[in-house]
Amino acid sequence: MAACSLVQYVVIRSDLKTVLQWPLGALMAQACHACTAVTHLFYQDPNTQTYLADLDNMHKVVLEIADETAIKELAEKLKEKMVDHKLWTEQPENIPTCLVTKPYPKAEIQSYFRHLKLCKG
Repeated sequence: MAACSLVQYVVIRSDLKTVLQWPLGALMAQACHACTAVTHLFYQDPNTQTYLADLDNMHKVVLEIADETAIKELAEKLKEKMVDHKLWTEQPENIPTCLVTKPYPKAEIQSYFRHLKLCKG
């Protein structure tokens, strides 16, 4: 399977920028933390290895989700459906900020993310 046929979903809470007034750099850091963590957690997974084998063609879809409740609900749904992911929780504040899936064929997991909008900077 070619890396370009795999996708990694990155979901960030939109209320962090709108309600809590987090700066863009802080939001980007949350996504970076979550991407690094999910890569570490699922490093041996064949999809992850294929994805990493072609670094110049990695495909990520960055989406936004409303708030803490919504991101926790999404994490629970993915857990129930056995979709490997990492819900990044910023410490020491203990705030869930970003959710990232390991790389998957898009057709396998896109239905869990269709209701979300692309992230706006």
